[in-house]
Amino acid sequence: MFNKIKAIKNLRTQAKQMQNTLDDIVAEGEAGWGKVKVKMNGNQRVLDIHIADELMSDKTKLVATLKDAFADATKKLQKEMAGKMKDMGDLRDLMKQAGM
Repeated sequence: MFNKIKAIKNLRTQAKQMQNTLDDIVAEGEAGWGKVKVKMNGNQRVLDIHIADELMSDKTKLVATLKDAFADATKKLQKEMAGKMKDMGDLRDLMKQAGM
């Protein structure tokens, strides 16, 4: 029983470390030849958006370019996060110890 409690505590600690690691991962996506840039962290929070003035008058083009920039940032984040999570080890062992 004490092993399960310890395993759950370890799982919780590792989850908190993972959350902090995700906050530190930052990716910038861009589209429209750099006219739109979106910066996001690993928790997929938007940190910054840059839009060139010339796109402000064409709403349709702006929306399409924003979507492309978000997709680019998300793709970069996923790649970076996959590597970081691999480095943190396998959670399955901790979950087995906790009886999950």
